[in-house]
Amino acid sequence: MPLSLKELIRQGEHQTQDFKFRVDDQKKIARTLSAFANTDGGRLLIGVKDNGKIAGINPEEEFHMIEGAASLYCKPPVQFTTHIWQEDFRLVLEVKVEANPARNHLSPDENSSWKIYIRRGDHTLIANKILLKIWALEKKGVPKPQHFGEDELNFLKLFSTEKVTLSKLYRLSKLPKNQVDHLVALFTYWELISMEMTEEITSYALR
Repeated sequence: MPLSLKELIRQGEHQTQDFKFRVDDQKKIARTLSAFANTDGGRLLIGVKDNGKIAGINPEEEFHMIEGAASLYCKPPVQFTTHIWQEDFRLVLEVKVEANPARNHLSPDENSSWKIYIRRGDHTLIANKILLKIWALEKKGVPKPQHFGEDELNFLKLFSTEKVTLSKLYRLSKLPKNQVDHLVALFTYWELISMEMTEEITSYALR
């Protein structure tokens, strides 16, 4: 049985759900649309404040803003469906985005540079270079070897249950940066280490 609007709101904001009081910046909302499409899909509830209070909106105006964001500021354009909810004489526009396995949607950042965005928890983040390398490895399907060489084993020793940043790995390993990037992507892809992304920092640790 489908959830009601209030039941959806009670879930709060998370990786596949975001609240918007209203859309007043098409570029910013385009990042969220692209991030949903590049990750697990998701829904926007427009007319809902961050605290979950239903404020209501004019659905036609918000649809126009979403349509512009999805077509003008998402490359390729993000496909979406909508549904209008009514609660206590207030209207809420639900915008639903399906996940795109190609993960190739870009949107402009604050400097108008086109970037690939993803969702992590309730945040919309720029996909870093390691994640892009992992996606490339997934497409190739690189098998994990039975035995690792000396460089790989020594590099693995740099990880522990403590989280370590990429810049720290550059300093500790004394390997060329491109080799460090490659090894981090490989070990993450092979699920030997985990990657945690937040708005402030990206860190890695042994699984």
